[in-house]
Amino acid sequence: MAQDERAADSTCEWSISGMDCGSCATKIKDAVARLPGVSDVSVTLMSEKLKLKLADGTTGRDRVEEVVKSLGYGIAPRGSAAPKKKGFVLPEASAKAHDHDHSDDDGHDHGHDHHPKAGRDDSGHGSPGHVHDDPADRGKRWFQTGKGKLVIFTAVLLGAAWAVEFLFPGLVGYWAFVAACVIGVAPVARRAFAAARMGQVFTIESLMTIAAIGALFIGAAEEAALVVFLFAVGEVLEGVAANKARDGIRALANLVPKTALLVEGDKTREVAAETLTVGQIVLARPGDRIPADGEIVDGNSGVDDSPVTGESVPVTKGPGAAVFAGSINTEAALRIRVTKAAEDNTISRIIRLVEEAEEARAPTERFIDRFSRWYMPLIVVLSALVIVVPPLAMGLPWETWIYRGLTLLLIGCPCALVISVPASIASALSAGAKRGLLMKGGAVIEAAAKVTAVAFDKTGTLTHGRPQVTEVVPTGPTPEAEVVRLGAAVEAGSSHPLALAILKRAEGMALPAATGSKAIMGIGVTAKVEGRDLTVSSPRYAAERGALQGDWIRRATTLEEEGKTVAVLFEGASALGLIAMRDEPRTDATEAVRQLRAMGITPTILTGDNPRTAAAIATSLGTEFRAEMLPEDKLSVIRDMGARGGVMMVGDGINDAPALKQATVGVAMGSGTDVALETADAAILRDRVTDIPTKIRLARATMANIRQNVSIALGLKGVFLVTTVFGLTGLWLAILADTGATVLVTLNALRLLAYNPEKGA
Repeated sequence: MAQDERAADSTCEWSISGMDCGSCATKIKDAVARLPGVSDVSVTLMSEKLKLKLADGTTGRDRVEEVVKSLGYGIAPRGSAAPKKKGFVLPEASAKAHDHDHSDDDGHDHGHDHHPKAGRDDSGHGSPGHVHDDPADRGKRWFQTGKGKLVIFTAVLLGAAWAVEFLFPGLVGYWAFVAACVIGVAPVARRAFAAARMGQVFTIESLMTIAAIGALFIGAAEEAALVVFLFAVGEVLEGVAANKARDGIRALANLVPKTALLVEGDKTREVAAETLTVGQIVLARPGDRIPADGEIVDGNSGVDDSPVTGESVPVTKGPGAAVFAGSINTEAALRIRVTKAAEDNTISRIIRLVEEAEEARAPTERFIDRFSRWYMPLIVVLSALVIVVPPLAMGLPWETWIYRGLTLLLIGCPCALVISVPASIASALSAGAKRGLLMKGGAVIEAAAKVTAVAFDKTGTLTHGRPQVTEVVPTGPTPEAEVVRLGAAVEAGSSHPLALAILKRAEGMALPAATGSKAIMGIGVTAKVEGRDLTVSSPRYAAERGALQGDWIRRATTLEEEGKTVAVLFEGASALGLIAMRDEPRTDATEAVRQLRAMGITPTILTGDNPRTAAAIATSLGTEFRAEMLPEDKLSVIRDMGARGGVMMVGDGINDAPALKQATVGVAMGSGTDVALETADAAILRDRVTDIPTKIRLARATMANIRQNVSIALGLKGVFLVTTVFGLTGLWLAILADTGATVLVTLNALRLLAYNPEKGA
């Protein structure tokens, strides 16, 4: 495509309803990608979103919608309701998209109904004709849903056939079962035909159709009708299991209230929470959910952040404190200034992160995807050989081997295998999100499970990041207060934790203006203050410049051996004073290190601080350490550690960005900051060091769950393939084996929702 043509491409988005199966996303993606002028197709299962580029003058939006509808899904422009899905549902049920469903009184659905990530094989249950989960069915009893009504319909057909056979045994009864089978399989066959026209031949619907028709031809009408009914029952069971897997992630969108009390002068007005803009003031009453990310401007109250961060104990917050949309105000009224629009608040960013996690598929999942693409055709060939070879080569009865071949077709469906990984990943993402543990997809989960070493940044990660000045030691005639005043003036433009500690000590002092401020990367700051060229730096740099000598070097060393960080204020070659600061380790840091070592993981501190201060902190925590590290040094160390095995780097997501990116898994600590959610591979929303071993424990449990699922899927298939060839199992057991394996795999994945990685059980 020429450059001018590319410029004419337009990006289009739709909401898709009905995607809840193993390969729904790929079905739609493959079908739409075949259209002329369509590029960059992206289908996200959790957010039920189709996004693509359309070249001007080629395929129209209406053609895209027509293709999606023909596959049995609802589609509507993003932000409006998806229409009913065509066909198969009996009676037809409406399908709402997830634009703004106001049915939940406790929260606001922001258009993100999350589904478990599904496999992408063309042969799974996401194929056309499959009865997909309908948003309109949520909250209903099973018999009120489209799937449930289909089960009842096919049950009535089967029951009527049995009644006819009882009253009119013989030929009339046989034809009653034929009629029940044909009527029940007709919508399945129609979907199978629609899929075949789009190049998707190997679907469960096509196999069901072939098996049912084949059974009729060999006189097994009663069993064929029973198989159609069991297929419908299996659909209901799969739908129930899949909905359970979705509920945890979907609940995130319901955390933010639908309305907010906007403060206008001395009055309040109720408005839609999604219309709030930055700078507006809202009122949160006791018991209310906070409607937006913001900053408290008036009031003191306990705020329960557990819905967002998983922090179980309410924290008392007052003016200036940050709060999250979805948190609960527990005690007193708060006036809050909105700092982020609805689409940018913490909950929305978490939801986007979970949606984007679909693109980062685990290596195991990618392997299963490739495996399943040739597995299904292989099963079809094997089935054909079972039908043809014994009768032709050994003169055995055609009816017997046709029956066994058809049974083999149904057993061979890889639905359970395809969904085995994404179901576990979806449950793990949901379980983690409830505890403020975010991971960007299956690839990150799989990598975290293999971690053998964890590297920690010190300041703000293992320590609180709020150092306090403990001592000011003049090294000459300059008074202590003057050392603080001049040092604070030099640091006035810096946001570094050490600079903030000095500035806090200087509160109430009139600071002179500083000009020509310049940061010395990883060393200090220099500036001109009251005509003097002053520098605040590390003792090592001051000594190199000749400003710190003899006894003062030894005094600085003594302070550092006490675990304090020392800054030297000097002018030219003359030191004016030492400023000692200490940043206390987090209360749970020691426990986190203990848990990591118990898991066979080596913890190491990487810090720009001096070796003596680093050694004091590392000794108290029980970790290894590397000191006086510039950002490029951390990058080099992480690269070396990664060469020996999986390494996780934990930092604040800003100063440690290069190391976070280089690590096998980069984890940003921070209460929902933009960097914490978007820079690294994973994030921790509550500032707990123990969440690091918790995250690794969750990843390991997820990979164990995946291995169990793959074993269940392949084990059941293997057993029934053998028993089918030897004639021990028939058609109805085949469909039960297929459905049963899918349900078992999904239910096993759901166990992760109840798994508590903090306790390891």
